[in-house]
Amino acid sequence: MHFRKITIVGVGLLGGSLGLAIKKRGLANEVVGYVRRAASIAECKKAQAVDLCTQDLQEAVADADLIVLCTPLAQMLPLLKEMRPAIKPGAIITDVGSVKATVVKELESLVAKSGAHFVGSHPMAGAEKTGVAAARAELFHNAVCVVTPTQRSHPPSVKKLETFWKAVGARVLRLSPESHDELVSRSSHLPHVAAATLANLVLDPKHPKSQPLLCATGFRDTTRIASGSPEMWRDIAMANRKNLSKALDVYIRDLKKFQSLLKKGDEKASENFFQSGKQRRDAWCAKCASPSPE
Repeated sequence: MHFRKITIVGVGLLGGSLGLAIKKRGLANEVVGYVRRAASIAECKKAQAVDLCTQDLQEAVADADLIVLCTPLAQMLPLLKEMRPAIKPGAIITDVGSVKATVVKELESLVAKSGAHFVGSHPMAGAEKTGVAAARAELFHNAVCVVTPTQRSHPPSVKKLETFWKAVGARVLRLSPESHDELVSRSSHLPHVAAATLANLVLDPKHPKSQPLLCATGFRDTTRIASGSPEMWRDIAMANRKNLSKALDVYIRDLKKFQSLLKKGDEKASENFFQSGKQRRDAWCAKCASPSPE
């Protein structure tokens, strides 16, 4: 698996980690990064995440064999429209977005008109930290990466993209965009809403000043992901709002069930609630699908 030129559009945590992984494994002759801010160029150089960093999008993607969109979801379509004149015919374009159905719908046909091939991707890796300074080459090691081809996808490009993700250390899972979005609404998007809700509730300045002093490791671990990018999670929540809303309905229903147990003082049912959660999580951890964050 080798590319002459790979372009990463958006060199933050994911894009920077991808650049480091590509360089470490020698998967391309050249890794080019596109960034919006001049200050980001110096940050990329310091992190050594790419070989060349530029604010010129068309320069960045020109002659690239593989283009990876690593920006917030709402930026992908405008950026693709801007880069279209410079896209190399036959190039593979993918993304790392946490929602797939809307991305694929917006980008697939537009990329095809440029003579290139779009296939959606979602590496299930990341952290609450943002920016290229937090990037690390092993971020994708043993992480599941979902690839979401459609009936219109170019089969050789799908296979090549899957091989690429395996080459940076990921375990590839192929799903339809719609199936992906339903599943991650529960496993990824709902936890972020829950963490943000808990952080907003417990750390509300209306509470006594001693409240934050009583927030220990359990609170810290449960709310860790609330420190993620608000811009990114706004886009994710809006793009997958139908699935996320359904997941919230079930979550709220289950919380109300537990609330009912508390009101009744039902000790046995309460213990069963915690026991079920422990057993299911322990079983998942035994064959954990995602690497532990550093």
